[in-house]
Amino acid sequence: MTDLYYKWFDVVRCDTKELIKKSQQLRYQVYCLETGFEDPSANSDGLEKDESDVHALHSLLIHRPSGMVAGTVRLIYPDHHRPHSGLPSYHVSPILADGNALDLPRDQTAEISRFSVSKAFRQRMDDGLYSTEVNDNTPEFLGRRALPSITLGLMRAIVEMTRDAGMTHVTAVVEPALIRLLGKLGIRFDRTGETVNYHGIRYPVYRNMSELLAGIYQQKPEIWHAITDGGRVWPLTAAQTRLLA
Repeated sequence: MTDLYYKWFDVVRCDTKELIKKSQQLRYQVYCLETGFEDPSANSDGLEKDESDVHALHSLLIHRPSGMVAGTVRLIYPDHHRPHSGLPSYHVSPILADGNALDLPRDQTAEISRFSVSKAFRQRMDDGLYSTEVNDNTPEFLGRRALPSITLGLMRAIVEMTRDAGMTHVTAVVEPALIRLLGKLGIRFDRTGETVNYHGIRYPVYRNMSELLAGIYQQKPEIWHAITDGGRVWPLTAAQTRLLA
């Protein structure tokens, strides 16, 4: 799994308007056209965007050989001029909103948002449109096997954005299927204990990022190496290194 990630994918920070537009185009495909979570008529320019975009970091996952966008994710950082620090998850989850109950520091807690995988990319991998013979060096070989690698790449983006935003904790409102996939990769968030109906059944989750990564290192070190670049993006603390040695 990690071999496919290293071989095929690059994490790209959306540091220009054009790259942010690419992220919003994929979000439009996923949230407006595929799932219907957002109203296409409210996003008539083919870009899914909202008020949180202005206080968020955005990343893309690019399939290196084809240049196709395989996924996108954003990290919303706190804006204390807005209700609930501007984090949408706080509006959905009363327990997350009461940060003291979970020891979530208001100034250092961000929200993972718009975790999106391109259906068009996955279909392209599956449909045999590429004319070259299929082998382990051609895109068709990935097929549905790409999904865990895409998830790894988006988690790598989340870790980098959390570091760059100066955040220590993250929250999210996550669908059950993604919880299961992350669990198979050794990526386990804490649940608030709530089940919310937000475009279907969702679980509010949270985690201290250092503790999350230390747990991944202990259970699946190959996954930890992939999403931290061997600790370059987010190294273990000295105490964690001693404890896990």
